[in-house]
Amino acid sequence: MNPILLVLPILSLLMFDLGLTLRLSDFGRLARRPLPVAVGLAGQLVVLPALAFLLAWAFRLPPLMSVGLILVACCPGGSSSNVFSKLAGGDVALSVTLTALSSVITLFTVPMVLSWGVAMAGATGQEIHLPVGNLLVQNIVLMALPIGLGVVVKRLWPRVAERVDGVLSRLAFPALMFLAGIFFVQHWQTIVATIGQLGATVLALILLATGAAWLLSRLAGTGEAVRRTIVIEVGMQNAAQAIAIASSPFVFNDDRMAIPAIIYALLMNVVLLVYVWLIRRNRGAYSMTAD
Repeated sequence: MNPILLVLPILSLLMFDLGLTLRLSDFGRLARRPLPVAVGLAGQLVVLPALAFLLAWAFRLPPLMSVGLILVACCPGGSSSNVFSKLAGGDVALSVTLTALSSVITLFTVPMVLSWGVAMAGATGQEIHLPVGNLLVQNIVLMALPIGLGVVVKRLWPRVAERVDGVLSRLAFPALMFLAGIFFVQHWQTIVATIGQLGATVLALILLATGAAWLLSRLAGTGEAVRRTIVIEVGMQNAAQAIAIASSPFVFNDDRMAIPAIIYALLMNVVLLVYVWLIRRNRGAYSMTAD
């Protein structure tokens, strides 16, 4: 089975589901709450890609894996981050706003950052071609249009949007794990050969990114709920988008470049689930002490 036949429609469905959770007012929260939104976007759009570049160089990743790591660091979190923020007692409204804004902004920043990543790989002697025009078109077709359609459905038929979101949101994680399983079966030899070096790099990226997000929000003087949300938004990336770009015949057309995204998806969920569990456990202990 060609994975791309599943990746592209799954990504579109996930983006449509994201649109079902958004309202036009979510995009305007930047003007009302500029500081926490700016901190969150800085973590997602600047800190995380910068860390990916640094770690790809420090761990001496092969060029293909370096670009794959930078690729997943460019892709913003989807609607799953909103769920994690709610479970962690975070600021869900801020999470929705960051998801909405980053999904639109990265339509244009992903090609720019990836161009730098490809240039870095080229400096090592391996030429990787990035068709920027094709990438922009694919992002618009597979992301912007489904998100826009979801927003329209939410506005015109809110009850229908709520029911459809209830189904799609439950399918998001199993679909991502199904994709990861397919890629693992097809590329298990490459994954096994690189799992030590690549796994350490990806784990370092997640931990450093979430740590930097916590520090940035702390320095900005945000409240605890906002801080939890920013940590989750920066740490949770859209692995499906990264897989789609890597394996798409219109862009890189190389399934191996999706391996960092697959490993990221697995480790990301483990790290953030532990983070949410620790928060909920501490909140429970605090409640018992207060009683």
